[in-house]
Amino acid sequence: MKGSRNLAPAMAGAMRRRAGALPLPVSGAPSLSPKLLPVGSRRIGGLKGTHSPHGKWGGLSVNEESAIQTASRLAALKATGEGTPVYEDFVKERLARRRQFLSDNKTLVNESADLEILKDGEVTCIDGNQATAHVAYALSDITFIYPITPSTPMGEMVDEWASAGLKNVWGQTVSVTEMQSEAGAAGALHGALKAGAFASTYTASQGLLLMIPNMYKIAGELLPCVMHVSARCLCAHALNIFGDHSDVMAVRGTGWAMLASESTQMAMDQALVSHLATMEARLPILHFFDGFRTSHEVNKVQLISYKDIAKAVDSAWVKAHHDSALSPTNPHIQGTNQGPDVFFQGAEAANKYHARMPEILEKCSETVAAITGP
Repeated sequence: MKGSRNLAPAMAGAMRRRAGALPLPVSGAPSLSPKLLPVGSRRIGGLKGTHSPHGKWGGLSVNEESAIQTASRLAALKATGEGTPVYEDFVKERLARRRQFLSDNKTLVNESADLEILKDGEVTCIDGNQATAHVAYALSDITFIYPITPSTPMGEMVDEWASAGLKNVWGQTVSVTEMQSEAGAAGALHGALKAGAFASTYTASQGLLLMIPNMYKIAGELLPCVMHVSARCLCAHALNIFGDHSDVMAVRGTGWAMLASESTQMAMDQALVSHLATMEARLPILHFFDGFRTSHEVNKVQLISYKDIAKAVDSAWVKAHHDSALSPTNPHIQGTNQGPDVFFQGAEAANKYHARMPEILEKCSETVAAITGP
């Protein structure tokens, strides 16, 4: 072909330079010209050789690598088919520490498999996160979690209870899924609600901000949902894990009703008020309390039993949510693209739902007060 030239001499020269101090070939030795080497042969610097650390294409073959994994070598590495002794010691230590922790902390989360703990009027010592998670688990079909201080224990507890087989008020084990971030948890939450499930999540600080896009959609579509937030400072010029309300104040415009608790007992009571009110009002509620000051405060709490929680739920609310779900057996349109001529009309049409929320919250508060006392 016009303009082409023989590249073999140049390639051979480059291969000689890569070979460095290796001796030049002698009579009977392989040529340095770029020829394909037999399959399975090894290379170093482009030459066939006997020493190279580069695996399949220049190092030990599979058979050679297997041959050096002798029993003496494995013993020297403390590696056996039973698992390394170092790892076994680590597991034993962790299990021992876990047993000690459980013996020192006799709270609801550590006895979740014992359904007898859920007795009418029982007083127990738990923290705000646990008081909230107790109610959230009872009234959720599914929950999506992602850890962030100081709300992480709520997700850990519902996950542990689900693993232990604890049933919610509908006799089902709650489905718990940890997502890749709070944004994923909010997206999955939105999808579960659209499918007719009662879903919940737990977050704080920047995690709450990642949920804002889906919070607007959930509120705009009038989906019953409760998000429990251990309020925490937003990170700005520096990281700060301690409590203020900068996170919850940042989401006031999303359309969610907001309910605050100021003690451990109130966290449990208001959690139940939130779940009951969202079912009746068909508006999402953000239930929050101070991070650490309430979320981690251990105090005496009059436990609300699942039996009492179930009595407080109106089956008509549950049916209404299920009937509005997207389903092939119940085809209808939701989430359309609207122009400015009708978009604002749709936003205004939701005002009646927001207007009756205070009345519903007051009624649900009286229902809970009848259970736990004023």
